[in-house]
Amino acid sequence: MSTYLLLKQGTIHNAVTEEPFIADILVEGGKIKMIAPVLEGKLVNDAEVIDATGIDIYPGFVDAHCHLGLDGYAVGFAGEDFNELGDPVTPQLSAVDAINPQDETFRQAREGGVTCVSTGPGSSNVIGGTFCVIKTSGTRVDDMVVKEKSAMKVAFGENPKNCYKDKGVYSRMSVAAKLRETLQKAILYEKKLTAAGWPDETDYEKLPAYDAKLEAMLPVIRGEMPLKAHAHRADDIFTAIRIAKEFHLDLRIDHTTDGALIAEDLAKEGFPVAVGPSFGHATKYELKHKDFQTAATLDQAGCQVSIITDSPVIEERFLALCAGRAIYTGMDPFHALQAITINAAKHIGAEDRVGSIEEGKDADFVLVKGSPFAVDAEILYTIINGNVAYRREES
Repeated sequence: MSTYLLLKQGTIHNAVTEEPFIADILVEGGKIKMIAPVLEGKLVNDAEVIDATGIDIYPGFVDAHCHLGLDGYAVGFAGEDFNELGDPVTPQLSAVDAINPQDETFRQAREGGVTCVSTGPGSSNVIGGTFCVIKTSGTRVDDMVVKEKSAMKVAFGENPKNCYKDKGVYSRMSVAAKLRETLQKAILYEKKLTAAGWPDETDYEKLPAYDAKLEAMLPVIRGEMPLKAHAHRADDIFTAIRIAKEFHLDLRIDHTTDGALIAEDLAKEGFPVAVGPSFGHATKYELKHKDFQTAATLDQAGCQVSIITDSPVIEERFLALCAGRAIYTGMDPFHALQAITINAAKHIGAEDRVGSIEEGKDADFVLVKGSPFAVDAEILYTIINGNVAYRREES
């Protein structure tokens, strides 16, 4: 098999420039090596060729928030590994330890053109543990990882209240207090480590006892890892922002269901927002304003917007269709593409590798006949790291 792949004369939507253009793309070693109107020479002659004439080429779609691989398809409790219900504060948990790449949902994701996802703990806990960023192709999660610990999941609102109302988290005040308490303890823990000379000149008599929870929070308080905040209601969104400012933390706001009500404020604050899942019934009070138009409203206000499935709430393979519904309700089509490509990649801190078609980035592509945002889209190929991960069978 050739070490080179050539996508020949496709119509490229690179998610960087609004106007598509026709060009060749040469892939080497899983990376985009060259993009040019016409590529010639030995490397091209030695390449495996996919004739993309008349076909649209998009960056692989990126989901900035889901639970792919953590909730088994048609499995039940044995496959439910996304929520830990024994303790409201579990920052030491890591999603990578529970992902099952053999789950059916990975194949479905590739069929829908989704090549990279941010997946991790659910929203039962005030602090749930770390998300990771992975590709959707592979048999061993270690080989699929883009970022093993990409964000610390925290949750506001109804979910932690409902899950822990009998265990000391009865109100929104309790949720915020638990988060503040853990952050403050982590700050003090780091000061003790520093005072003990850790790790270079350690005075073991001064060294604090190892604490897995506080250890996991150190990258957060240092600004090396963002909080990934589950927040639907407007007041919960503002609480997340208030705490982030108080502790000088990096923040990502996920779900943002009431975003249209506070769009101007969110634009001024400048934190990236992810919107969804917007299909389906409002199963609780804080979802009553969910609407595909929210993404358009936030985008028009000037926010950096991603569109998410919260898979399995919406199946991963329908990510592009969610963007299509946002377009239907008024979102600019190019911005909707960015919401499931480069904006999503920025949201999860992986924009150096995924989210756009540019030289040097990972060779993740979706080859489509027709609009990928339509229900009748024909995804012909999904390519991940330069390898064909899905090919549409001829009927």
